[in-house]
Amino acid sequence: MYTDPIADFLTRVRNAIMAGHRVVEVPASKLKKEMTKILFDQGYILSYQFIEDKVQGTIKIALKYDKQTKEPVIRKIQRVSTPGLRKYVGAKEMPRVLNGLGIAIVSTSKGVMTNKKARQENVGGEVLCYVY
Repeated sequence: MYTDPIADFLTRVRNAIMAGHRVVEVPASKLKKEMTKILFDQGYILSYQFIEDKVQGTIKIALKYDKQTKEPVIRKIQRVSTPGLRKYVGAKEMPRVLNGLGIAIVSTSKGVMTNKKARQENVGGEVLCYVY
């Protein structure tokens, strides 16, 4: 049993990219579904599918690679806030990832969103991960 499901989600995606897989399956939760939607909307993954079953369900994620160089689109995916050390920021201190080229996924009172949208809506929250 793992104690940090978000770190498990990020590690499965990271390992699949390093192994060159096209598809990765992850156990589903509401937070992971929202994170997957953000990754798709920002263009980091090709597609995703939620598969419902009796217990928990799974998320099937199709990873995205560059056509010419075969390099993965996700260069780095890094957990920021951990169960042992939560990282909260206000709207004014919202982090900029790679000077605006990457994204931070933030869990706010208005839902899970990117750092840019959180700054736009003027809300702070817990910084879950950086993606670039």
